[in-house]
Amino acid sequence: MKQKKAYFITQAAVIAALYVVLTMFINAFNLANGAIQVRISEALTILPYFTPAAIPGLFVGCLLSNFLTGAAIWDIVFGSLATLLGAIGTYLLRKWKWCAPIPPILANTIIIPFVLTYAYGLPGGIPFFMLTIGAGEVLSCGILGMILLFALQKYRDVIFK
Repeated sequence: MKQKKAYFITQAAVIAALYVVLTMFINAFNLANGAIQVRISEALTILPYFTPAAIPGLFVGCLLSNFLTGAAIWDIVFGSLATLLGAIGTYLLRKWKWCAPIPPILANTIIIPFVLTYAYGLPGGIPFFMLTIGAGEVLSCGILGMILLFALQKYRDVIFK
């Protein structure tokens, strides 16, 4: 029993660390925050398809990433909650492989435009931000995430016992 709990915590921690590292990398190109975001770390939001440990891992990873990239408090809170909701949704839809990226795409496309508008006061409007954030999420979660899902599918029983 203790071994299972330790394995769960280890998986969550590794996923959180990967999320932070990938976000910090893409932040060097100014693509982690702002009106146009292509967080390659969001590709990891398909991991709840394989393991429930990804849910807290993604949440903590996003929380730390938002804090470390200097995001506003409302972005830290609501951006991390968007990733959490997306991860939970992916886990709930795990029986349908092709649905795995849909929850994080929707959660971020709906929540983040309000954060950009009200926390940062960026000009452009919510519909514009829904378009830009949605496009970035489709690239990150939909395309990169599905590539990752198919790459990990072969090793599912080895990596995600």
